[in-house]
Amino acid sequence: MATAVACAAVLAALTVPAAGAPGHTAGGPGAERGSGGTADPRWVPRDTGAPQARFRGLAAVDRRTAWLAGTGGTVLRTTDGGASWRNVSPPGAAGLEFRDVTAFDARRAVVLAIGAGEASRVYRTDDGGTSWTESFRNTDPRAFYDCLAFFDRRHGLALGDPVDGRFRVLSTADGGRSWRPLPAEGMPPAQDGEAGFAASGQCLVVSGPRDAWLATGGGRHARVLHSADRGLSWTAADTPVPAGDPAKGVFALAFRDRAHGIAVGGDYRPGQPSPRSAAITADGGRTWRPATTPPPAYRSGAAWLPHSRTAALAVGPTGTDLTTDGGRTWRTIDTGSYDTVACAPDRGCWAAGEQGRAARLER
Repeated sequence: MATAVACAAVLAALTVPAAGAPGHTAGGPGAERGSGGTADPRWVPRDTGAPQARFRGLAAVDRRTAWLAGTGGTVLRTTDGGASWRNVSPPGAAGLEFRDVTAFDARRAVVLAIGAGEASRVYRTDDGGTSWTESFRNTDPRAFYDCLAFFDRRHGLALGDPVDGRFRVLSTADGGRSWRPLPAEGMPPAQDGEAGFAASGQCLVVSGPRDAWLATGGGRHARVLHSADRGLSWTAADTPVPAGDPAKGVFALAFRDRAHGIAVGGDYRPGQPSPRSAAITADGGRTWRPATTPPPAYRSGAAWLPHSRTAALAVGPTGTDLTTDGGRTWRTIDTGSYDTVACAPDRGCWAAGEQGRAARLER
């Protein structure tokens, strides 16, 4: 597809009116206009009022409603497109590191805190964050939970790093109000040093009612594991994303259906090269091939643009990249720092990251 036509298709998928807040783009290559004179989508910052927090957890409900989860036990919610944010942090959570959040609507959400032992916890709210219930607290000092994902409003999974040589997975069938560990027998053995990355809430993703994928790094190979039965059994596939070091691997996944997926990652250490930082699959994760032109640096988050079969975003500390050909080639459209990105069905796309940053994608 020609670049100008592809950009036009992206904009059609993102038809949203300009926001009242002034726009800002960090000025990366192509940040103002794409090839052929078509303007690229751009991030418009939304002031969260929480510059001390780093938000790696993000849930996009729609263009007006989003939830953020971050450092210092901070949870924020907006219901007016980011014009204002309400601090809805769980009481007593100031010492926790929230790294993932799933929101079902403006009132119901589940957040995950990471860390060894009892630092890994799950909370749920049913009243927009006015009150929270702690639904899980890890009691195994060897365990460390990274990400969570929901198939629907009732069924979900939470991913933990390997214990006794296998990744741990929790399951819920009541919307995150209670959790149970799934049998370890269905999980392939972990590689030495292999783990998940709690960098964007996207090391565990789902598509449809039963398919789930988890991303790994740190081991000899960066792998993606797939389950077609809500986490009871898994198969593993190597990816071309470099690993072999605790700082390298696949950090985020995005699937637009049960067959087509994108993996992004690299080396998260500042200034380190990240060749082959993206890969794609067309067979549900059984095989992966490298992007022809990957993002130029480490990327920690990814999301397909709503209602598009070819357009997706990847974000990281050094910029945002856009693909319009299903992940084969990427180009940078913004050089601002974001850790995570998420899109809602109504074409509302959000990003979040360090220094309290949050933004919504506009045309």
